[in-house]
Amino acid sequence: MLPRPTSHSKALGPGVAGPELAVATSAVLDRPPQPGAHLPLSGAAPCAVDPSSLNDPRQHTKYPYVTGTSVLAVKYKDGVLLGCDTLGAYGSTKRYKSTQRLYRVNDKCVVAAGGEISDFQHISNLLDELTTDDYRIDDGIQLTPQQVYSYLCRVMYNRRNKMDPLWNSLVVGGVQPDGSQFLGMVGMIGTHYTDSHVTTGFANQLARPLFRERQRDDMSEEEALNLLYDAMRVCYYRDKVSINKFQVAKVTTAGGVSISEPFALDMRWDYKMFSNPTKWAVGAW
Repeated sequence: MLPRPTSHSKALGPGVAGPELAVATSAVLDRPPQPGAHLPLSGAAPCAVDPSSLNDPRQHTKYPYVTGTSVLAVKYKDGVLLGCDTLGAYGSTKRYKSTQRLYRVNDKCVVAAGGEISDFQHISNLLDELTTDDYRIDDGIQLTPQQVYSYLCRVMYNRRNKMDPLWNSLVVGGVQPDGSQFLGMVGMIGTHYTDSHVTTGFANQLARPLFRERQRDDMSEEEALNLLYDAMRVCYYRDKVSINKFQVAKVTTAGGVSISEPFALDMRWDYKMFSNPTKWAVGAW
């Protein structure tokens, strides 16, 4: 019978013998086993966990890989609406067509993102930790959209100062405790603003003019939905990394947060200018 080792396994923690019980220890061997270098069986270089042990310099993300395009959001009489498509594009390839880019923070707040999908997943994990800590306090008070917005501003600016930014544009929408609507946008380097309507990406050029013309804070939900649908339709017509598969999140004081199932919009491709789009473009094919 093998004697119990006097020291614990460093990998498993104090009080746990671990794999030492399966091999003969120094107590029953004439010559204890000597430590040796880890050599892989495949002939490749040994795995190194510590970045300082790597020969190559540490690298940061220089450009995003799998990305989502525009996010659109408007205020209306009873709350806010946020909309985006479900595409995760690998460059120009429409690779992942069921990617949800709307994240429910709590009953009064939603965060949507354009940009790198993996970075948004990291931000979602941070928000999970934030809301879990808020729940554990158990004081009956939830994080407000303004607080989530301020938190994300600090997160994005902090990563920017490390020269390793999170490649996202975030939209925070919700309802404040006093019943007022809140909409804000946070950029990848910490730039931020609040407004009655916000957009990210290509929608800044395509959808924002429609919002400036038609959006009102006292508009009905039906009017707000129609405006959002028109803006998403325009973005789909003109943005090559967009698909006709959208989701809309609604945040109201009475109903809380609801995120729709993916849906498609009615599209028309028989417009006169669509028949020969390069007719008046000199030098085009």
